[in-house]
Amino acid sequence: MSHLQYFDYEGFGQRVRKDTHYSQAVRIGHTIECSGQGGWDRVTEEIPSDLAKEIDQAFANVEHALQQAGGKGWEQVYKIRCYFLNNMDAAEHLVRNLRKYCPNHQPILTVIGIQSLALDGMRVEIEVAAHLGS
Repeated sequence: MSHLQYFDYEGFGQRVRKDTHYSQAVRIGHTIECSGQGGWDRVTEEIPSDLAKEIDQAFANVEHALQQAGGKGWEQVYKIRCYFLNNMDAAEHLVRNLRKYCPNHQPILTVIGIQSLALDGMRVEIEVAAHLGS
């Protein structure tokens, strides 16, 4: 699988690669796909108690993961999958961030309400796919 390039960012990304054997992003030709990004601080791994801040940080983590894999960020995202922990109150914060990070396009979106996420305190996780162009 030498045609796949895997990427991890400093802090959380490197720790989970070592401890749980997965990467934050993979580049396949002109496409980058990101593992689910939560609202964790990339260095301290703390998750904000405020839902709006957690969602803001998750969006920032997606941007960072894409850039670490050689992308520009959200401007290249065409597909989003969001997982919310039984809290559809998050929708207004999701839309606010979509307008901020994707002002010139509207990616396709799936939002899924779930019972639990991987880390204690997590209420949101965001996966994306981005196309880098030809």
